[in-house]
Amino acid sequence: MKKISYTLSAVALAALLTGCEQPSAQQVQQPPLTIDVADVQVKQVQTWHTFTTRLEAPQRVVLKPRVSGQIDEVLFQEGERVQQGQVLFSIDSRPFKAQVDSLEAQLASAKAALEQAKGESKRAKRLLAKNAMSAEQADQRDATLRQAIAGRNAIIAQLQSAKLDLEFSQVEAPISGIISRAIATQGNFVTAGQTTLTTLVSNDKVYAYFDIDERTWNDYFIDVKAQDHLGVSLESVSAHQPVRGYVDFIDNEINPTTGTLRIRGVFDAQQYNLKPGAFARVSLAAQDAKSMAIVPERAIGTDLKNRFVLVVDSNNTLQYRLVELGDRYGAYRAITAGLEQGDRVAANGPARVGPGMPITPNEVSFDFANTQFVLNQKPSSTTLLSVAP
Repeated sequence: MKKISYTLSAVALAALLTGCEQPSAQQVQQPPLTIDVADVQVKQVQTWHTFTTRLEAPQRVVLKPRVSGQIDEVLFQEGERVQQGQVLFSIDSRPFKAQVDSLEAQLASAKAALEQAKGESKRAKRLLAKNAMSAEQADQRDATLRQAIAGRNAIIAQLQSAKLDLEFSQVEAPISGIISRAIATQGNFVTAGQTTLTTLVSNDKVYAYFDIDERTWNDYFIDVKAQDHLGVSLESVSAHQPVRGYVDFIDNEINPTTGTLRIRGVFDAQQYNLKPGAFARVSLAAQDAKSMAIVPERAIGTDLKNRFVLVVDSNNTLQYRLVELGDRYGAYRAITAGLEQGDRVAANGPARVGPGMPITPNEVSFDFANTQFVLNQKPSSTTLLSVAP
């Protein structure tokens, strides 16, 4: 009986071992993973230096009245563009008109008195020549003439001042630009040179002031002059694409406190809807352009302190490649060392793959048409990796 049990156990063990040697459906080798692969391209690029700033209007006016009085009327739409010389506020002009009328009457009287003094002076000279009048009387009439001339001139000056006050009762725009809200409105009494009526900013151009440290300036821009109109690029929330401008001012000394040099870029405000006060980043490029390999930023991986990409070899196997990074240009990164023209890289980086893995390459290409690598090119939009047809 025991002999039969041993025999059955041996048969069962042999069957079990035989079953373990049979391959299952799950042990069938999977095909290599398909990933996007692109050829490295070499482009001419410039080193950029980026600074933060706030945009400023070339002209900003805090409008105050030049005469005191009560506002009769506000003659503009708040927030609209106004032209230089356009009447914005009307101050009650009746007191000024009355003063002008009074002085004009005084001037007429002074002119009549002057004509009389001239006639008496001429007669005095004739009588003095005939010894019919004393020299003292003649001198007195001559003095009266001079007093009449002075009195007339004084009234003329007062009348000119009164006419200016009458003119200033119509407050005009000193510059063309965008006007703010009316701070002083109809019925309010305003004081000359004190009451703020509104503010006005020019809107044809905007300025971007930024400070470059002394070392950067000496290393990259020492020979640049304001009249060279060095190109500068601006990015802001209101501009949907980088805005092209130029440098039109370089300060005449380095700030000894900060060790920086003040620079100004000028940009077209109307074309790009740029507003003073907006936060912006400005980029200034070194003059020389260099050839560098370009890859998408997402193709680059991090390994402790190293940066690397996965390169596809001739057997369609991924290989680890150390690289040195240059500047970033939109969605792309310049590579200063480690890659060259013709290398193939995993376009989406090491997110799902790693070195030594065989792959099935899906060939894609980089679209650089709208990416700005040097500042003499004009970008129109942010670019992404596109699948080759």
